[in-house]
Amino acid sequence: MDKAKQELFRKYKQTGSLEVRNELVLLYMDIVRGCVFSLKGNSDAEDLVNEGVIGLIAAVETFDADRGVKFETYANLKIKGAIIDYIRRQDRVPRLVRRFGKELDAAYGVLYNQLGRQPNDIEIAKYMNLTPTQFSKRLADTVGVNTLSFEELLYEDNINSMSFSDSFDDSVGSRLYSNERKQVIIEAVASLKPKEQQVISLYYYENLKLREIAEVLGLSESRVCQIHSKCMLVLKSKLESYISEI
Repeated sequence: MDKAKQELFRKYKQTGSLEVRNELVLLYMDIVRGCVFSLKGNSDAEDLVNEGVIGLIAAVETFDADRGVKFETYANLKIKGAIIDYIRRQDRVPRLVRRFGKELDAAYGVLYNQLGRQPNDIEIAKYMNLTPTQFSKRLADTVGVNTLSFEELLYEDNINSMSFSDSFDDSVGSRLYSNERKQVIIEAVASLKPKEQQVISLYYYENLKLREIAEVLGLSESRVCQIHSKCMLVLKSKLESYISEI
């Protein structure tokens, strides 16, 4: 954090000035926009930005530089937590799609335990009594559900870890937990096929929309949705396994 921002935080902490708080919010609006791009739910971008700003305001108001955590990290978690809560409250996903998402998640878990590896699409389709074509279509339809399910686990788990101790980053246990979790995700991404890794990289690191990823990779948007949805199942399964063991 540069000295000018440090001074603004010091001033806000001393005075509680709304003018200073709002100045800080404007300085960090890029974090909100980045979070909105990464959490592409079924809501309008404007609605997500509004919720993200609420999360950013909360981050500014509760941030304590003495804990050693970077504000950008802290704000990112607060903002994504606020957006996820909003998307969950809207519950705009059709009931059948949401139900299939849960059934798909369960089927993946059962087959993974039985096979000792990631099940392929044909194996999952057979387990769910669907033809490959039916499965592919439904997998594409659940991209939003599977993405939100993974990100709820990822970001809410991060946010919860920040309440383990008042010292957070100064806590050896919290640092180890954070580093281990990152390594689990890195290894999970590394286990994906090259095309799947490309989709995840373009989505999360380049902030491209699924339609844009399809154009970059020369695939149909439906196929990209299928790939992304399957990746979310894999990553969520790996993260859930890690969390259940700690």
